[in-house]
Amino acid sequence: MLIRLLIGLLSAVAACNLTVAQSTQSSAKASTEPSAHLSDFQVVEFRRYTIKEGEREHFAKYFESYFPEAMEQTGAIAAGSFFERKQRNGFTWIRCFHTIEDRAVANAAFYYGPVWREHRTTLNDLMTDSDNVMLLRPLTPEQGVTILPAVDPVTEPPGAEGIVVAQIFAIKANSVEAFAKAAEPTFAGYRAAGAREAGVLVTLDVANNCPQLPVRTDGPYLVWLGILKDNHMLETEFTPLVEHSLQSLAATGLLRGTPELVVLDPTNRSRLRWLH
Repeated sequence: MLIRLLIGLLSAVAACNLTVAQSTQSSAKASTEPSAHLSDFQVVEFRRYTIKEGEREHFAKYFESYFPEAMEQTGAIAAGSFFERKQRNGFTWIRCFHTIEDRAVANAAFYYGPVWREHRTTLNDLMTDSDNVMLLRPLTPEQGVTILPAVDPVTEPPGAEGIVVAQIFAIKANSVEAFAKAAEPTFAGYRAAGAREAGVLVTLDVANNCPQLPVRTDGPYLVWLGILKDNHMLETEFTPLVEHSLQSLAATGLLRGTPELVVLDPTNRSRLRWLH
């Protein structure tokens, strides 16, 4: 019995040493590639919540205080969080995963983990709806959501600046690629006017592998994301281009309705923002 116990202890020590060695090697590699985990996100949740009247600022403070780093620990990333301008109770945020399999793993780790368990009652009590969620993928692997550095609390004391815009197109079935090609001159015009393209996303047509987190099934959609410097750029340069393009995009015959332009003001710690 004593011999078996000693063997077990030696095996445990050996396993721990191996784990530490592997961790050390991984840490050494990570030190030379500090942002390796912040790229190549091929699955995106575009989440639009409705918050109780008068509670949106409180919700954002709770969200930013507790959740971004907890999600990052699971391998996901909160790419940005915003107040919707046209919806005074609208809080929108974007969460990204490397793969659809990672989505299931990361969401399970987060929603069954200690941080969400501690704060879920507070956050849930402030929401009236959290089911308006589009599950998306980059149009091409290179057109995923831009993951910017976290807001630096020392060098960016005012917090995130700028404006993020999301133009949402409801597209007819089997027409995503054709519409994306037809819309590219419009998107090029946005970029030429100074908008920083932050992603071109389309509906990810797969089964929802986190059924406790509903996603919309009324696609397909294409979502163009951009970052603007300020209201002047929004009002004098970007919005006129959007309005001018509506007729030509409708003329493609590939849309199911009028595109929606969502104007988003970044919350204090939103990664997606205008960087000078």
